[in-house]
Amino acid sequence: MPQLIISISGIRGIVGDGLGPCEAVRVGLAMGTLLARGTVVLGRDSRPTGPMLADALRAGLLATGCRVVDCGILSTPGVAVMVRHLGAAGGVVITASHNPSPWNGIKLMSPAGMALSKAAGQAVIETFKREAFAEVGTDGIGQAEIAPNAAAVHVDRAAAIVSAQTVRAAALRVVVDAVNGAGAAEMRMLLERLGVECTIIHGEPTGHFGRGAEPIPEHLHDLGHAVREHKAAVGLALDPDADRLALVDETGRALGEEYTLALACRHRLTQARGPLACNLSTSRMMDDVALEAGVRLIRTPVGEVNVAEAIEREGCLIGGEGNGGVIDPRVVPVRDSLVGAALILEMLATRRMPLSELAAELPVYTMAKGKVPLGAADPATVFAAVRRRFADAEADMRDGLHLSWEKGWVHIRASNTEPILRVMAEAADAETARRWVDEVKALAGGSV
Repeated sequence: MPQLIISISGIRGIVGDGLGPCEAVRVGLAMGTLLARGTVVLGRDSRPTGPMLADALRAGLLATGCRVVDCGILSTPGVAVMVRHLGAAGGVVITASHNPSPWNGIKLMSPAGMALSKAAGQAVIETFKREAFAEVGTDGIGQAEIAPNAAAVHVDRAAAIVSAQTVRAAALRVVVDAVNGAGAAEMRMLLERLGVECTIIHGEPTGHFGRGAEPIPEHLHDLGHAVREHKAAVGLALDPDADRLALVDETGRALGEEYTLALACRHRLTQARGPLACNLSTSRMMDDVALEAGVRLIRTPVGEVNVAEAIEREGCLIGGEGNGGVIDPRVVPVRDSLVGAALILEMLATRRMPLSELAAELPVYTMAKGKVPLGAADPATVFAAVRRRFADAEADMRDGLHLSWEKGWVHIRASNTEPILRVMAEAADAETARRWVDEVKALAGGSV
């Protein structure tokens, strides 16, 4: 059955089975109506369906009198940087992030280059659904133009936050797995700027992903092999729109995405002091990093915009999400793989230690994950049952139910895209984390 996932950040679906040019035109008309003939930056990842959806969305924006600056294939953070660089009214990225190739989507950005706030996103949804579009006449049709040097603008911003001289002096060798997505060109430019010897695998932006789209350990065997073959200091794994970064150490071992943010923040804190921000489902390694430096850690509900808003509101030094998404407010308030890579490379160059040893300085935790079909059950009923079972835990109800102890945490939240509860737990050992997930699943099943 055709399915179109509509949220405050845009739409996502399988092309030809819920998502197509009709939906893209309507999103363009809705956004353009609300932006009142402003400038919109447009970019896309490498999926084969991207040009078709971009053409349709551009038509909707032009029909409402907007000026469209087209960046072509560009990372999501690259588009965000261009929004800020041009002082645009907003941005749009044609991407389905880490979803498989048959999927695509439309992600919307604010003038700050940030994911839309809840209120702004809701306004776009309402206009999209009601089809209350402010189309213009012949004389008011907007103009489209090509953005010159968009990738270079992003690279300039990312390179500026580290010492190129320090990185260059370390003579690092790196392998990048760009998953045939949007990030290869920008990452190559950054590494060349920093004087890093670079090999790229799965680099052609075909959109036919050479491995699983998500940069999780089970998808990074090719990268691990290439790191060992080239005797590289680190492997950098991207997702299709290059806003997430996962690391492979010099032995070819995938560290897991949670290490990216923890290591990047730990390095940044050697240069300055300030609060950190991450979401409730990010590893407790972040608590340890904050405690070591004597700074506050602000936890937010899951969602990139929630972390970005906390960074802005609290004046945070840096933050992000445990899925490999590093947000540095000096560059742009979205997850950015180039920012993560620059900080990790500067850390390696400064510490002069192998990545495996730097990662080993962090406490070891294990995560377990699960899903529970909701059926006709009220999530609140499930949360209440779980809270009664774990009455000794500290409870946070801002995003589903987050329970924490000194020994770990459990997070249960309703999915925004499926009729399920997502269950995640973290503890010092795998057995405890898995037991917590299994207990929650049993309690949820018993409450339905």
